Amino acid sequence: MMEHREIAVKCFNSTWDLIDKKDRTEEEVLQMIHMAHASRYHWGEIGTPVNFTRGEWQISRVYALAGMGESALYHAKHALKFCVDHNIGDFDLAFAYESLARAYSVLDLQTEKDVEIARAKDAAELISKKEDKDYFLSELASI
Repeated sequence: MMEHREIAVKCFNSTWDLIDKKDRTEEEVLQMIHMAHASRYHWGEIGTPVNFTRGEWQISRVYALAGMGESALYHAKHALKFCVDHNIGDFDLAFAYESLARAYSVLDLQTEKDVEIARAKDAAELISKKEDKDYFLSELASI
């Protein structure tokens, strides 16, 4: 029987495969949502606040891709809360702001989106690895 960590990793990675897929069917969108939640649940059983932050970020991204802005925003706020409450910085903090900006974009709230993009850019300045910073900025530009 698989353990929590193994299931969490498998679901997280399978969710990424669907995030990266260009043309998802409605069934794949639903599968992506379920897998992201399953991953977060299993990380919640055995993980750390960093895992929780990344899980909430991934769920937010999935909902943004599905066009479900309110759900994306709900999970983006949780990603940021884990960062703030547990002093998690670097690219996790930047991506928490990115997820807020993306959710606001889906909700067509331009002012809020612009505020979070500015916060994300500020947080990006604190990303220690150049390749992580470059990747983050490319993701931010996709909003």
